[in-house]
Amino acid sequence: MSLFEHFPLPLTAGCSNTPIDLGFHSHLEYEIYYFHTGKCHYIIGDKIHYLRPGDLILMNGMTLHCPKADPHSEYRRTVVHFNPQFVQGLFRPPFNLHLLRPFEELHNVCISLVPEEQARIEPILARMCELFQQNDPLSHDRYLVQFLALLTELYEISTRPLDDKPVYPGIKEQNVQRLISYLEQHYTEDIDLEEISRYMHLNKYYLVKIFKEITGITIFAYLYQRRINQAKVMLTLTPSKPVTEVAYEVGFNYPSHFSRLFKEYTGTAPDTFRKKQSEWKDPFSGM
Repeated sequence: MSLFEHFPLPLTAGCSNTPIDLGFHSHLEYEIYYFHTGKCHYIIGDKIHYLRPGDLILMNGMTLHCPKADPHSEYRRTVVHFNPQFVQGLFRPPFNLHLLRPFEELHNVCISLVPEEQARIEPILARMCELFQQNDPLSHDRYLVQFLALLTELYEISTRPLDDKPVYPGIKEQNVQRLISYLEQHYTEDIDLEEISRYMHLNKYYLVKIFKEITGITIFAYLYQRRINQAKVMLTLTPSKPVTEVAYEVGFNYPSHFSRLFKEYTGTAPDTFRKKQSEWKDPFSGM
């Protein structure tokens, strides 16, 4: 099947077992991620989630995130992206529930579904993936009906007590979690390895090694991506704020350095990125 994880569309669904390395990224859409099988840990913001089959993630896509799968195991997942503004237009009377509540109130949550919940969710996801490949008005409407059924199930699941505490396999993973939490708190400040080493009470070379092993990137690559991600949020939410001011506020001392890295990580200049954020397209328009 095709994977539709990073197209700027209001509602996409895809199931894949292809081990695609997306790296750390963010997007304006909300995300539903369902883990079928494999070995994978998912880093979302300052948390690392070690996934088990049947785990479901509800996510605000603007939070920096990255799945890191074991390339030696079959990695199968289903991903749904949707524009919340587009979806709100579907909630009209006589609907009673605000089905986006789990995304707005729980923010980024990982839920381990019980077998009964898996049995309800998996057929809906499979049907959505099937319908998304079609190109006719009937499939379009059936697809939207399945999506509303999915949101209704997720709403019910979110009302039960949830345990979203990450479980870490060992001390190495715990240290990387501590380091990510530290970076999250201080990413706008001047940070060097000596300072990190003192805070962690660990050798800086050891920290560099285990961070790359767990996350797939270096400490400072993560730090820069965290700053760029915050800049994307600010450019989107504060359209009148000068780009130079945004650069300083997210931790860059030199606007030219910020502009170069922003284009390197996003593929576009900050001003161009800002202009594109109000644009989105219905994948079924024009049928």
